[in-house]
Amino acid sequence: MQILILYFSKGGNTRKLAEAIAKGVEEVDGMTAVLKKTNKVTKDDFLTADGIIAGSPVYFGGMAAELKKVFDEFVGVRKRMEGKVGAAFTTSGDPTGGKETTMMSIIQALLIYGMVIAGDPMSATGHYGVACVGAPDSKTEENGRRFGQRVAVLTQKLRG
Repeated sequence: MQILILYFSKGGNTRKLAEAIAKGVEEVDGMTAVLKKTNKVTKDDFLTADGIIAGSPVYFGGMAAELKKVFDEFVGVRKRMEGKVGAAFTTSGDPTGGKETTMMSIIQALLIYGMVIAGDPMSATGHYGVACVGAPDSKTEENGRRFGQRVAVLTQKLRG
């Protein structure tokens, strides 16, 4: 089974968090993480994924246009995504920079795709997903790893 980790990253911080999440996915037996930047993802990537963890930097309190464009362009396959696991993560430049609203904008898109939403585990922060200010530090990387594990395990339970 595979989890698509879809992200947009301009400065590299969101990519670094995506990589930490991928490590957690890969730690679950039978699970594969597929990292794809928004300009490299295809509809086939969506359809073959058993779950999607989508991430973006905070742009005006919402997801980056590059990630939104993917959700807009792939809307034709949304009914085929029903029942797959979806999750969100983000990075920002400021502690009050709109991380939760950005994750909610991603979660809204995943819900419209018919996906089952997973937040991060209680062993991380127990909220909407993983987020950080700037580059992820070691604690955030650990939370990202736990988040990836949680989504992978839930995907196995729902799709296995």
